[in-house]
Amino acid sequence: MSVHTETKKVTTHTLQRMKANGEKISMLTAYDFSFAKIIDGAGIDVILVGDSASNVMAGHETTLPITLEQMIYHAQSVIRGTNRCFVVVDLPFGTYQSNSEVALASAIRIMKETGGHSIKLEGGEEVIDSIKKIVGAGIPVMGHLGLTPQSIYKFGTYSVRAKEEAEADKLRRDIKLLEEAGCFAVVLEKIPAILAKEVTQSVQIPTIGIGAGGDCDGQVLVMHDMLGINTEFKPRFLRQYANIHQLATDAVSAYIKDVKEKSFPNEQESY
Repeated sequence: MSVHTETKKVTTHTLQRMKANGEKISMLTAYDFSFAKIIDGAGIDVILVGDSASNVMAGHETTLPITLEQMIYHAQSVIRGTNRCFVVVDLPFGTYQSNSEVALASAIRIMKETGGHSIKLEGGEEVIDSIKKIVGAGIPVMGHLGLTPQSIYKFGTYSVRAKEEAEADKLRRDIKLLEEAGCFAVVLEKIPAILAKEVTQSVQIPTIGIGAGGDCDGQVLVMHDMLGINTEFKPRFLRQYANIHQLATDAVSAYIKDVKEKSFPNEQESY
């Protein structure tokens, strides 16, 4: 029997066992009650309430504008729709980078006000003090290395990270630091597959890949991308599992037509 099928409630311990057993971890983003209910009901292991809500829910170009209050709202909505999966909530830009006291206060607010199970933040050595402080308070932390979207203006591009040896070496050091600081897992975004495989094997904690090849311990995608709700964003790492954009467009068009032609509502649909 797999860890996935025997687990009634996914925890950090479950994810650790999955890595030890060589069983892949499934993770998707969600931002509201209705989709969280669908995704959790389908049997996902982890839901990430991502700061990608800034893009897909609010229409911003980057993840930077979303606030702690907005992340708390999205996380509250998701938690109400979940039963089994483990829920990770992103700490948004500006809520942890300045100092570890601010980081801890932000993490505590998320845990107290949302009922989420853990937080995620971006970066390596630069944020180690914050991670140690948050973990020290009993809050599970998921790390995030490689392409870290909150630093997009520093990078200047969304292209693959850690292709150069210096950046790859820093990532190798950073993942070890995250493990030592107490992170229970690390997202690896848009790095060469061979490097992702190497660092995954170098640590005891699970790695979750997005554009980091098939050798990570798990995979994550943004729900709006994999369901085909968004149509503009088509990176190489994305597999689209549905075309909800087309389905929804067709349904709305049919509704408009029926209203205009006076065929909706009919007698059976009236009181």
